[in-house]
Amino acid sequence: MKLYLRGHEDRYAVEQLQLALFPEETMEPADAPFEGDGAVSALSCGAAYLTATAKITLHGQTAFAMRRMKKTDDVPARRRLLQNAYYAAAMQLRQAPEWGSLSGVRPTKLTTRHLLSGGDTKSADRLMKELYHVAPERRKLCIEASLASVNAAKKLRENDVSVYIGIPFCPTRCAYCSFVSASVERLKDQLPLFLDALEKEIAHVGELLRQSGKRIRTLYMGGGTPTTLSTAQMQRLMDAIATHFDLTDLIEYTVEGGRPDTLSLTKLKAIRAMGCDRMSINPQTMNDAVLECIGRRHTGTQTLAAFRDAKKAGFEGINMDLIAGLPTDTPASFAASLEQVLSLQPTNVTVHTLALKKGADLYFDRLQLPTADEVRQMLKASERRLREEGYLPYYLYRQKYMSGSFENVGWCKPGFEGLYNIYMMEELHSIISLGGGGMTKINLPDGKLERFHNPKFPQQYIERIDDVLRQKDEAFRLLK
Repeated sequence: MKLYLRGHEDRYAVEQLQLALFPEETMEPADAPFEGDGAVSALSCGAAYLTATAKITLHGQTAFAMRRMKKTDDVPARRRLLQNAYYAAAMQLRQAPEWGSLSGVRPTKLTTRHLLSGGDTKSADRLMKELYHVAPERRKLCIEASLASVNAAKKLRENDVSVYIGIPFCPTRCAYCSFVSASVERLKDQLPLFLDALEKEIAHVGELLRQSGKRIRTLYMGGGTPTTLSTAQMQRLMDAIATHFDLTDLIEYTVEGGRPDTLSLTKLKAIRAMGCDRMSINPQTMNDAVLECIGRRHTGTQTLAAFRDAKKAGFEGINMDLIAGLPTDTPASFAASLEQVLSLQPTNVTVHTLALKKGADLYFDRLQLPTADEVRQMLKASERRLREEGYLPYYLYRQKYMSGSFENVGWCKPGFEGLYNIYMMEELHSIISLGGGGMTKINLPDGKLERFHNPKFPQQYIERIDDVLRQKDEAFRLLK
């Protein structure tokens, strides 16, 4: 589906909305007027008003809409004007989506910002309904997650930061995965060299933290699958963290176990003994046939055993991930997976919606995927059951190419909100990221973000570690 811009260059704002509203159509930017299917987004500036128009032609039908506002230099307002015109035209051709005209990955930032600036839940609901056309169920999820964000913000102090450590290795690559994670079967020899480089970065960042007076509030080790590391390698890494980082102000320490086939009671005890108090055990599904289809080399039985071992090791905070929309899954089998997870009563359950990322095998082979309506059934039933079991939504985000254009939601028992997830998603303070594929986000005094990316691939990270350290110096110069 073509997209031609006239009178403005805000391609991203309109393009993301087109992708969300017409997910089945291939995006094709146009640099000149065209005939046939596609959209034209135009902006004209008069003496007193800005006028946005949108004309969309699809399968022989054409829709047109216009929106106006008083002339302004407010860039976000202009983008919203363009999106509102496009949305109004699109709604003449199809049914309104659950998330209305919102196309970004962080809808809760709107409601969180509103609440932090003095608004209440009723005015936040009006904002999402009248300005963004969001459906009632999604508005409720969004506002509830933002209430958790407001409470999490109260735990932050002026010099606090969070730290992320990325381990870009997995036992095998899952069919839905687009993360830059190396199969340990293929690149096992790189692991020791990667750890050498990571320890160097940890020591360097530890000194920068000491010099800057910044204090670590939450620490999250993700991936990939961090527990791909052996018990000895994990102890070595966590020893380095304890040696070089001052963790006395830490209120949350998470290791993403991820794959149950990487966990043992010995390894879990070692991780717990080093101060980690939260663990993720992510089955994605408890259905063995679906697990085999997506390339997960473990069973539902192994997931149950890993959870029991985590409890024996002393973990109270345990998250479990499920994905709605996996190939060959059905609403009935997804509900059965959820019931098995709920029988364990983990403190946290994260319900993801399958996102068809370009780097994943499923992007090219979409056979036997559930329909958008079936995914909707999965999400609706899971929300009902989680609420019945006393779970509350605490963070929420969306992704491109997501089945049915829905969302991922983190649910928790009261008091077990994942603070790092909130701080990272809501961008409430600076995140210092180490390891492969880590992205450091520095919150600048003017409210903007400055981003610094570590090399994605293990070999690049190893070879460019000195560049990574120089980049950290630059990031800390901005950290006020």
